[in-house]
Amino acid sequence: MSVPHERPGDPGRRGPIRAPQSLGGGIFLVFLAILALWLNRNLDQGTLNAMGPAMLPDWLAVGVGACGVALLAFAFTKQGDELDHWSLRGPFFVVLGILAFAVTIRPFELGALTIPGLGLVIAGPLAIIIGGFATPEMRLRELIILALCLTPFCMVLFGDLLNLPIPIFPQALRDLFPADWSQKDILRAMAAAMVVGAIVVYALGPKKRTQQVDRVVQPDEGIDG
Repeated sequence: MSVPHERPGDPGRRGPIRAPQSLGGGIFLVFLAILALWLNRNLDQGTLNAMGPAMLPDWLAVGVGACGVALLAFAFTKQGDELDHWSLRGPFFVVLGILAFAVTIRPFELGALTIPGLGLVIAGPLAIIIGGFATPEMRLRELIILALCLTPFCMVLFGDLLNLPIPIFPQALRDLFPADWSQKDILRAMAAAMVVGAIVVYALGPKKRTQQVDRVVQPDEGIDG
């Protein structure tokens, strides 16, 4: 007589930890939230009428931390899955995309290495494209379209509507526009140009060919003519 194997989530699991996967995810999210709050400790929160640069990141960190605490609670109260094997590819490219964003959006110096501030218009697409390589199913054309759509949305939201002090574009790019244009005029023009670029990339992409399936004539079917 065969004995059934114990599966993840079976009530027979011993010990206080009933969902190891939820425990690992909760610990990671809480650590990420604490790290974000610590990195933003010197930034101004502002008010709802005049949001500071730390308000949105801090509240996002609080939300992430709350989700982590919820996962930790579920790990001891609800049955869940065991920890699975995972590849380093995902975390590597996600962290690399975050670092690329951090060192390009503002001027960055590390010893002899100096990177001028490129603003959100360059740092945003760069982070999205690099982070997209975290999955083996990535397609460069789709990543470019996503970057050209998501970046102008962030530019208009944070730089135009919320008036947050986020670098949008480098000074060299500012000099290409007429001197009487305001920063918001340039922001809107660049956002519109990026959306148009996304449409062009999509339109110039390969079209899906409609596969024609030949009708198979059965042996017992008659042939006209």
